[in-house]
Amino acid sequence: MRSLLSLSITAVVVGFVIASGNAVDAADAAQGEHAFAKCVLCHAKGNTNGIGPGLLGVIGRHAGSVPGFRYSSAMKSSNIVWDEKSLDAFLTAPQKAVPGNTMPFAGIPNEQERTDLIAYLETLK
Repeated sequence: MRSLLSLSITAVVVGFVIASGNAVDAADAAQGEHAFAKCVLCHAKGNTNGIGPGLLGVIGRHAGSVPGFRYSSAMKSSNIVWDEKSLDAFLTAPQKAVPGNTMPFAGIPNEQERTDLIAYLETLK
């Protein structure tokens, strides 16, 4: 009886932790579009290059591969394919994710903001 009670309490505690909001809320592409305001000074939503490369189709693309954009050697040789995990690492701390890259951006410390931004980037196809 005691082990059944212990198991029940454990299940309730685990359920509470999951429901308490410790995890990042679901991605919101609309909020991510607002977060994109930090990016739009250098990056176009389309395929036009500016200070930074255009971000159309960024998900699934090899880093340093947009034609006509002059990348740092660090970015060109990074062997990154942009996906949720690699973008999250890069958006958290660009210089840590790709040491020697030339993007003058400190990163986005807020996990939810990064998650939303990545959800928005996934819509740029």
